[in-house]
Amino acid sequence: MIVGLHHATFLTGDLARSRAFYEGVIGLRTDPRRPDMSFEGVWYDIAPNQQIHLMSLPDPEAGLQRPAHGGRDRHVALLIDDLPTLAARLDAAGIPYTLSRSGRPALFCRDPDQNALEFIEVAG
Repeated sequence: MIVGLHHATFLTGDLARSRAFYEGVIGLRTDPRRPDMSFEGVWYDIAPNQQIHLMSLPDPEAGLQRPAHGGRDRHVALLIDDLPTLAARLDAAGIPYTLSRSGRPALFCRDPDQNALEFIEVAG
């Protein structure tokens, strides 16, 4: 039986650019326990025993046309406690996003490598 989600992995063509997004805009902190591997990357803790991994590797889908709304593309949905603050951070960074079309308190954006992310606000 599945008991949880350990991590989601995204490819990045520019690790420094992706780190600026995930650390500077989204506010994630790195996990220093990432072992040395044959490629550059970074791990982010998002909750106990849950992470986002970035792998600095060529994207096999480079140039693929993505839907304008991330909810109509492959995406990872992350729970967040303050959606207006995230929206303000995205606005300040010039990162476009769309609101959930379901009416839920959620938004979709893309990271610098066009990976779709959903952020769903949960009650405090």
